[in-house]
Amino acid sequence: MTHAASVRHAMTVDVEDYFHVAALAGSIKPQDWGDMEFRAEQSTRTLLSLFARRGVRATFFVLGWVARRSPQLVREIQQAGHEVACHGMSHKLIYTQTPEEFHAETRDAKALLEDIIGEPVLGYRAATYSITPKSLWALDSIAELGFQYDSSIFPIRHDLYGIPDAPQAPGRIRAPGGAELVEFPISTVKLAGVRIPIAGGGYFRIFPYWLTRMGLGKLHRAGTPFVFYLHPWEVDPQQPRVKVGWKSRFRHYTNLSRTQGRLDRLVQEFPFAPMRDVLADLNLLAPTHPAA
Repeated sequence: MTHAASVRHAMTVDVEDYFHVAALAGSIKPQDWGDMEFRAEQSTRTLLSLFARRGVRATFFVLGWVARRSPQLVREIQQAGHEVACHGMSHKLIYTQTPEEFHAETRDAKALLEDIIGEPVLGYRAATYSITPKSLWALDSIAELGFQYDSSIFPIRHDLYGIPDAPQAPGRIRAPGGAELVEFPISTVKLAGVRIPIAGGGYFRIFPYWLTRMGLGKLHRAGTPFVFYLHPWEVDPQQPRVKVGWKSRFRHYTNLSRTQGRLDRLVQEFPFAPMRDVLADLNLLAPTHPAA
């Protein structure tokens, strides 16, 4: 465990557009993505500007589809001093893919990103955290493809993802086939005896800010590095509205206009760094870049 005065936390961004998300998948088909208004560039640049203003460096898990559409955006992320990591190619839930399909598309996404930035891509995060008990086999592929760490396991119960009994803290794990890699699980915290997701995304928008700050503050004071995540579309309140059911509408659109202000406040209250650097702080990865 790290002392609270020196602990840094992982700021992460899943670079995808509004039409990629699982909450809207019932209304937007992948074959129609190319016809949708592409807003990921401007919303990602909103985050790059905020991070530059506050001196924050982050890990950007870039979807291969976005990288193909806008390789210049990937280069901008790298040139701004951030870590580029992999978010797969198609944003298809892993447990809906065959192992062969998953391996091929993840290999291609990693190669695409590495070709754009000219350096190894160390980290992977699954679409919608879809490494669950029925898709743990994917961890063997992730390790075999040369990733040094994964950040896909969410230790909660949810209708789309989650492994409730998974370890809560970053550490080394062994995949079903025997491969070993580092896992940085999505952060949760116990408040009033109840374990709640506190790491960002829809939870950051839906929960009151004080609750997020309380939960993350508890981890920080304990010297436990946490991961925070969000998506560029979450700072894009002008995005087109898609007709979906009430649950998806609630998950996707609630408080979009508040996200940027809340994020600006958050990065001034906690020390953040790219995930690879936080894992290096924990001696789980070798340092690859000078510390921020």
